[in-house]
Amino acid sequence: MRAELHLNDDSERLVDEVARSFVRRAPLRIRGGDSKSHLGRPVSGAEIDTRSHRGVVSYDPTELVITARAGTPLAELNAVLDAAGQMLPCEPPAFGGAATVGGAVATGLAGPRRPWAGSVRDFVLGCRVITGEAKHLRFGGEVMKNVAGYDMSRLLAGSYGCLGLITEVSLKVLPRPRAQRSLTLELDAGEALRELAAWRKAVLPVSGACYLDGRLHVRLEGGTGSVAAAVDRIGGADLEMGFWEALREHRLAFFDDPRPLWRLSLPNSTPLAASAALPGAMLIDWAGAQRWLKSDAPAATIRDVAAAAGGHATCFTPLAGAEPFQPLAAPLLRYHQQLKQRLDPRGIFNPGRMYADL
Repeated sequence: MRAELHLNDDSERLVDEVARSFVRRAPLRIRGGDSKSHLGRPVSGAEIDTRSHRGVVSYDPTELVITARAGTPLAELNAVLDAAGQMLPCEPPAFGGAATVGGAVATGLAGPRRPWAGSVRDFVLGCRVITGEAKHLRFGGEVMKNVAGYDMSRLLAGSYGCLGLITEVSLKVLPRPRAQRSLTLELDAGEALRELAAWRKAVLPVSGACYLDGRLHVRLEGGTGSVAAAVDRIGGADLEMGFWEALREHRLAFFDDPRPLWRLSLPNSTPLAASAALPGAMLIDWAGAQRWLKSDAPAATIRDVAAAAGGHATCFTPLAGAEPFQPLAAPLLRYHQQLKQRLDPRGIFNPGRMYADL
């Protein structure tokens, strides 16, 4: 199957722009829809826009693989999948609707289904990328069996454009679940985490679990029988399915709080007390593994609490007076710098987007 709308190969222009920047040693700020430009450190450099390089290149629903150019709007990709009764299970956010496929992979952000379905990285089968030396290379393939260069494709997921300019991505997709149901229960946070642990052991078909304002919200997806049985066990009241989209896109009232937004990534077994001591408002997602915090607390305090629990903290609010990403240990920073040097020897791609020394 080939999409007919908005199909445009603009890779030659992108390669030419990178080549000129390589010669001049001029930095580039990679942009797609700019829906996530607030994440990371600011980048000084000429803008290179991927939005004209767009379109679904190939899609075979029987093989559960779709290949799209980087500038393809995420909404367009999802519409093609939805028409065939399929989906990208990691449900990356659009943050305003302008998100592109390349940006979704480059940032690696996933939605509420992530702990049960997998990360963006888990669904990347292959990619094409322009290196810092203006070489247009292909890594991986379009089927799970083709593993040549597979790790390189996954490495680009979550790299924030610091390693290369993604031009095309092949993604594994899955059929939409036959049954869906969302429930909400009134519980305290400790009870909610204990119930989630019990449901995990019972292998209930949970695909979303969020605790907010004294209520546990649960999404169930799977076969008709398994979802019905889970509803009988969990109980509670029905919840609109639109809640999960609002959570993924940060449209819940919780995110309107003017204080800086932090994302705490923690082991899902982390007791509530480990993070509850932080001042501010908290939303628990991913069955406890992701905790959104609205707080004016110092960055060092928030990161110390996250590290003590075996996790890390990321600041999602620009100019909040904090480095956005958890500082790297010296050996790990050297590894990142060596990798950057191999793929982008003159440091032209998104310099400093993740770390000042990268």
